[in-house]
Amino acid sequence: MSRDDRRNHKGRQRNRGGQRQFSRSAPSQRSRRADPARLVAFRVLRAVALDDAYANLVLPAEIRRAKLDKRDAAFATELTYGALRAQGTYDTILGQNVDRKLTELDPPVLNALRLGAHQLLQMRVDTHAAVNETVGLVRDQIGTGPSGLVNAVLRKVGEKSYQQWVDELTADLGEVEALALRHAHPTWVVRALRQALKAQGRGEELAELLAADNAAPEVHLVGLPGELEPTGYEVLTSAVEAGAQLSEYLEGAAVFRGGDIGRLPGVAEGVLRVQDIGSQWIAQALTSPTVGPGERWLDLCAGPGGKAALLAALAAEYEVHLQANEPTPHRAELVQKALSPVPQQAWSLRTGDGRTIGELDTDFDRIIVDAPCTGLGALRRRPESRWRRTPSDLAELTVLQAELIDAAAGVLAPDGLLAYVTCSPHMAETLVQVEDALSRHADLELLDAHEFMAEVALPSGAELVQPQQNPTGEVAAKTVQLWPHIHGTDAMFFALLRKAPV
Repeated sequence: MSRDDRRNHKGRQRNRGGQRQFSRSAPSQRSRRADPARLVAFRVLRAVALDDAYANLVLPAEIRRAKLDKRDAAFATELTYGALRAQGTYDTILGQNVDRKLTELDPPVLNALRLGAHQLLQMRVDTHAAVNETVGLVRDQIGTGPSGLVNAVLRKVGEKSYQQWVDELTADLGEVEALALRHAHPTWVVRALRQALKAQGRGEELAELLAADNAAPEVHLVGLPGELEPTGYEVLTSAVEAGAQLSEYLEGAAVFRGGDIGRLPGVAEGVLRVQDIGSQWIAQALTSPTVGPGERWLDLCAGPGGKAALLAALAAEYEVHLQANEPTPHRAELVQKALSPVPQQAWSLRTGDGRTIGELDTDFDRIIVDAPCTGLGALRRRPESRWRRTPSDLAELTVLQAELIDAAAGVLAPDGLLAYVTCSPHMAETLVQVEDALSRHADLELLDAHEFMAEVALPSGAELVQPQQNPTGEVAAKTVQLWPHIHGTDAMFFALLRKAPV
């Protein structure tokens, strides 16, 4: 048949025969509505970008709002955390495929591209589905205009695997820069973690730590001790029946790997709580030496209340009193709620700046300063923090940490114990901070925190917190640095100081 034979009487070309096939990428065939699970992830990324929200707080509410079933909720969770966690690496890859600077893109479009990149490169999502559904999300939530750009960019991204992109982009980089891109951490954070590991004699474990930071964290549970209703023993037993496993390191703790925490007995009452085992461990270590009658304890930075609740429950058992302090009113409300399961006579709450704690005109026998910090030890749980924090944050935070230590030292009773804690391994917030505190306060003595951690641990836990053989200096030798890749906890730092007796 000649070319002219396929034209009708008006000169228009006729169909060549057979069933007509439409391109999958044709606009008329593309999804124009957002898939509910992907829409949840998009909304969380928007809240993180626009409101400085934390994904772990926003995501559960968005999942409930969308009424996602268990499968879609798991998909939305993986997509949200994955896109946030690897944001810097995805932005580098996207930058190779966009004809302008990423900063020139509207933030919602960039968020959609990150979600699409994660589906293409790190999830078991068909390439067509990843592109098509992301384009549908853009058309539904942003508009038709940017959908063509998103479609074109994601098709280019999908031409290579994640490994191929990383290998190509790290080919000419130095070791730290390559590790930063490969493991999706800012370069300055990688340098800080390397320095902290070296101080603890673990310099060769950097890649292992970075990989652990990117693993989905387990949920740690604590059953509050004491005569509560229900009891901590009862709620932990119920949690085990629901699939949790008792911790191998610490009594009263459990690990939960799946399911809805809110449905476990004791959660509604506040007796069963989500709390990192490292945090539980440190709180128990502070109370491990013999508790005397009438002791007064202080949690100087109590919000949002996890450690305060555990300390208050222990205080009730020992028939002593915990003073909780929190400067921010809305966080003080969270502390109040966390403390509510514990008998009121065991605790009290002050809303005020911790640096003014001396206004109470009271000395305390045990004080914990869980100081505000960069949070670099909890990057598994708050993946957006790695891209939100900057080195400039350290200047303000380290000044505040020093002032809180000084305030605590000022109200520490003779022979009293002061625990300095951060959820960051950055040396400026840990070893340097303790060294400076010792130089300012000649009446403070640094104790070996490993001994107190081991005292409250189960046998396997006691073995895990033995001092390193080659730390750099006395402070590193006597303080405990927990690590995700070793202890399965957040990277918490713990120093224990004692004030000289009169």
